[in-house]
Amino acid sequence: MAAMKILTSTGLFLALCALGLLAMAICTDHWYETDARRHRERCKNYSNKRTDPGYIYISNHNLPLRMPPRDKSKGKGDGSGLLPRVKRHFLAASSAMESHCSRQFNSTISGLWRRCHREGFDIETEDLIYKGMIQRCIPVKYHYSSSILPRNFPINITKTIRQDEWHALHLRRMTAGFIGMAVSIILFGWIIGVLGCCKQHDLMQYVAGLLFLMGGTCSIISLCTCVAGINFELSRYPRYMYGLPEDISHGYGWSMFCAWVGLGLTLLAGFLCTLAPSLSAPRTMAPKKKKKKKQKKNNIMLA
Repeated sequence: MAAMKILTSTGLFLALCALGLLAMAICTDHWYETDARRHRERCKNYSNKRTDPGYIYISNHNLPLRMPPRDKSKGKGDGSGLLPRVKRHFLAASSAMESHCSRQFNSTISGLWRRCHREGFDIETEDLIYKGMIQRCIPVKYHYSSSILPRNFPINITKTIRQDEWHALHLRRMTAGFIGMAVSIILFGWIIGVLGCCKQHDLMQYVAGLLFLMGGTCSIISLCTCVAGINFELSRYPRYMYGLPEDISHGYGWSMFCAWVGLGLTLLAGFLCTLAPSLSAPRTMAPKKKKKKKQKKNNIMLA
């Protein structure tokens, strides 16, 4: 009996901690973070080189579609045949750098409800926010809007972007919906578990454990769809609009860590609460059997 109470109280305490961690993850914005400081410095250095009078720029419109044939009249030891390949490699690198720097990247943090600029990372962005020209945070949209689609694109690319936007929207909705369901189910199970402890009702404690396991399942679905949604956003087509350059560091924040820890505590609480009723002492049925035997003897004497 004492072991059952210890397991039940431990499970309820872990469920309460899981509720706090999941609520903290829902209310904070550090699910996904990007750091674009190195990319900005690299683009600034590249633009400074472009303004340098000694810098020679060759437009990529003159880039050959294929390698010109090597002149066979020259000797094999002559290195002049390698010059077009070297020039082509240099031009490809410069054009790739221009395409990355033409798009402005900011250091941001993202959550379930909004996306914000990180404080103290970009000085120019901080000045614009201080002047009121841009907002620190913008809300995450959970409804489809055609205004976010780029214009002046071919029809096939526009259809692809629209389909990808619908898919990303469904993933965001699933993430927010299942994490909300998980918190509601865990809270309901915790209330039932507390009532079962007060009334010493084994069935209520068992039901609380099943609800904790159900809430953990919803948390798993929510976190997996969140990870799938982030990976899908980074791999969308066209890549130059939705992908990130290699010099931008990005990863998951402490809000995602809190959600995963809350998931583990929820599953552990469900296991303890479902295990606790099996440790209760079985009730003896001996007195009832004696009463039945006495009734049979009385019936025989009367007969």
